[in-house]
Amino acid sequence: MAKKEFSYYGKTLEELKAMDIKEFADLLPSRLRRTIKRGFSEEQKGLLEKVKAKEKNIKTHCRTMVILPEMVDATIKVYNGKSFENVIIDPDMLGHVLGEFVLTRKKLAHSAPGVGATKSSSNLSVK
Repeated sequence: MAKKEFSYYGKTLEELKAMDIKEFADLLPSRLRRTIKRGFSEEQKGLLEKVKAKEKNIKTHCRTMVILPEMVDATIKVYNGKSFENVIIDPDMLGHVLGEFVLTRKKLAHSAPGVGATKSSSNLSVK
């Protein structure tokens, strides 16, 4: 079975990379389109420059950065509140935000109750 060709609203990745940021913004949903048209912050501009320069080991706290076509195939370390997590940008991530791919909360898993926690815990083995 042949691999399906990537397209974003009918545009191939090469066409998207050739577009201006404003043209790409017209394809995005309203919230992201407004974010781009409002302009990037200084931190977002710095991140975009590092991505365009093809730097290695890019670290950022900027979780609100919209993923643009020129960021595809880049590896960016995004801060989750405790550490930097690697995010490898692929074409399916276009039109999303970096923070969506790095979770800030871990899944909570409780162990067995302690001795004396409840009346029913006296029936459990201490081991």
